[in-house]
Amino acid sequence: MITELLQYHLFVNALWAAVFAGIACGIIGTYIVSNRIVFLSGGITHSSFGGIGVGYYLGINPILGAAIFSVLSALGIEFFSKKGEVRYDSMIGIWWSLGMAIGIIFIYLTPGYAPNLMTYLFGSILTVSTTDLIFMAVLTVIIILFFIFFYHTILFISFDESYARVFGLPVDAMKNILISLVALTIVINIKVVGIILLISLLTIPQAIANHFTSTFEKMIYYSTLTAFVGLFSGLLFSYYLDIPSGASIIFALVVLLGLVKLAFYLIFNVFNLNIQRSENN
Repeated sequence: MITELLQYHLFVNALWAAVFAGIACGIIGTYIVSNRIVFLSGGITHSSFGGIGVGYYLGINPILGAAIFSVLSALGIEFFSKKGEVRYDSMIGIWWSLGMAIGIIFIYLTPGYAPNLMTYLFGSILTVSTTDLIFMAVLTVIIILFFIFFYHTILFISFDESYARVFGLPVDAMKNILISLVALTIVINIKVVGIILLISLLTIPQAIANHFTSTFEKMIYYSTLTAFVGLFSGLLFSYYLDIPSGASIIFALVVLLGLVKLAFYLIFNVFNLNIQRSENN
C-alpha cells in the first residue's frame, strides 16, 4: 500500500514535509515546553494570520508575510512586555487578537474574491509544494546547527537564566534568536496542520516524550520521533478515511498520547499491584 502511495508526487512531498516538520517541531517544541512559553507560541501562531492577510492584500506570498509578521510579533511581545507596564501574558493576548484582526481586515480589503483560508487555518499537508519543502529543509538545518553549536548556552538560559546572566552569556540576544526561530518554525509549518491546530504539534510530542525522559537532549530525540510518527499516521488516516490531514495528524498524536498514558498506568499500577499481591502471598 505504501509503495503505491509513493508513486504520487503529492504524497512524497507530504512525507518529506512530515520529516522536516517532525525535526523542527521536535526541537523547537522541546524548547517551548521546557521554558513554559506555550502561551507565547500560541500568540505567535495566531498573530501570523495578520501577515497572511497583509500578504494577500499586497499580492505577495502569504507565508512570507506571515513569517515577517510573526517574527516582529515575537520580538514585539518581548520588547513591550519589558519596556512597558503591561503584563507578559496580557501582551501576548493583545498581539494574539491584533494579528487576527489585522488579517481579517486586510483579507476583507483585498480586491476580488475572498481567498480560501482553510489551508492556512486547518492545514493540508498534501498541499505542500516543492518550494515549501525547500524552505522547511533550510530552516530545519538552521535549527539543527544552532542547537548543536549553542546547546549548552540554550540549556543555561532555559533552566537558570539568572546564572546565565551572571556567567556573562548573551541571554537577551539568544532569547531573541530563539523566539525568532520559534516564529519561523510556526510559520513554515502552517500548511502542515494549520494555525488553529499548530500549537498541538509543538506540545503533544513533548508530553509523550516526557513519559520516557526528563533530560533536555533525550526529549528532543523522543519528541522528534513522536512528532514524525503522529504526522505519518495522520497522513495515512487522512488518505484512507478521506478526512482533513491537519485534524487527522493532531488526532493521531492525541491517540498516541492516550495509549502511552494507558500503558504507563497499567505498568505502574496494575502490574505493581500484582507484584505486591504475589509478595504478600
